[in-house]
Amino acid sequence: MANLKTLFRDTALYGMSSIVGRFLNYLLVPLYTAKIAASTGGYGIITNIYAYTALLLVILTFGMETTFFRFVNKEGANPMRTYSTVLLMVGTVAFSFVVLVLAFIGPVSAFMGYSAHRDYVALMAACVAIDAFQCIPFAYLRYKHRPLKFVALKLLFVVMNVTLNLIYFILLPALYARPSTHHLASIFYDPTVGVGYVFRLNLICTGSITFFFYKELSGFHYVFDKELCRKMLSYTWPMLLLGITGILNQTADKILYPIVKPGAVGHVELGIYGAASKIAMIMAMITQAFRYAYEPFVFGSAREKGSRDTYARAMKYFIIFTLLAYLAVVGYLPVLKYIIGRDYWEGLRVVPIVMAAEIMMGVYFNLSFWYKLIDRTIYGAWFSGAGCAVLVAANVLFIPRFGYMACAWAGVAGYGTSMLLSYFIGQKKYPIRYPLKSIAVYVLIAAAFTAVMLAEPTSWHGGVRIAINTVLIVLFMAHIVHYDFPLASWPVVGKYFRKK
Repeated sequence: MANLKTLFRDTALYGMSSIVGRFLNYLLVPLYTAKIAASTGGYGIITNIYAYTALLLVILTFGMETTFFRFVNKEGANPMRTYSTVLLMVGTVAFSFVVLVLAFIGPVSAFMGYSAHRDYVALMAACVAIDAFQCIPFAYLRYKHRPLKFVALKLLFVVMNVTLNLIYFILLPALYARPSTHHLASIFYDPTVGVGYVFRLNLICTGSITFFFYKELSGFHYVFDKELCRKMLSYTWPMLLLGITGILNQTADKILYPIVKPGAVGHVELGIYGAASKIAMIMAMITQAFRYAYEPFVFGSAREKGSRDTYARAMKYFIIFTLLAYLAVVGYLPVLKYIIGRDYWEGLRVVPIVMAAEIMMGVYFNLSFWYKLIDRTIYGAWFSGAGCAVLVAANVLFIPRFGYMACAWAGVAGYGTSMLLSYFIGQKKYPIRYPLKSIAVYVLIAAAFTAVMLAEPTSWHGGVRIAINTVLIVLFMAHIVHYDFPLASWPVVGKYFRKK
């Protein structure tokens, strides 16, 4: 139970950076969707470029975050030798990537469909390379159980990015339009840059964060251990395949959409889908927060007695709270829709579907540790590969007919495939007794409540809908408290209920 308390504490801290950071980033969604009309396809370009960025980040880190945790926790490991070796490996790959992209900027830009905007591609390459390198110092902070600095740097990046975007998309355009301040504003702002400012500002903020890793990048002797590198690469290459297929499950639709539906219409529809999907990202926040705390927790407690029972309880709690978050987003969607511009509201119907896919992805992530603990990471590559194949096939086959709705359902199909494969094979290779009956009850209740929330009778106006949805959410919370978190076990208030 002490280990679970540590997991919950770290998840809360990492979750604060993730949730608060995403919330602040949400300020950019109404900003972009207000300043970039859906009909221009500009937000579709942003969605497409960042999809490539996410994929490249996985390739450039090639699973070394998880590999670092695995090797630094091995008996007899030299932590700083392991850390410096990983830093040099990832740093060399990231630097080489930037050099190659800049050397072949013409063909690369043409391949991505941005021959007229090579600067977008160059900025993306530099930004993702720096991001990849920073992943290792961030992992080191997690290893050293220093969530406060981790949180502070993550939030600093978001605050800088949001502030600069507000300046360049609201303040400077307003000053540029006024004759009295036009000349001054023109020094810093050029309206023809357009969405290019999104990528320029991101690079400025990402690069600035590197300077705050001075302590994590100095004060020790850099050593490159060739034998350790060989062992790490042997461990991590399946993780690279796993990471690529995993991120393709999240980004393939956004990369493929302009290819399957070429021309302006593809970017317009992709922008609508990308904007609406932002509302569903609460699931990604929770999963990411849990992942930050769960990786060092699992590898650190693998040798402890009863660890499998702890993993089973952690899975149940994860599902409970993601379902609660799911109901909250669906229930308050009539309010949350104002995060994005009205031009993009037609895409709101994808939100419940995308969130369901994100829950499946989170469950799959929690299930995935059995093959990491027995050093059989190739299984993860096969599972994610199968899910990715299903997702890509569904997108290619159905986008032409069903548009972005195909993207949403393809995510469910892809993650569902990976999740089921990992569970059934995992129960043979590394059996864990998950409380399936209890989990099933929560899933069925959430499904029933969702059906009511999405029924949308014409007699329900906004206030009535919100009131009914709130009652359903409270009922779900009451079920959680009654069966899994009785008030008597709560800190502070628990003593009053124990007396009764």
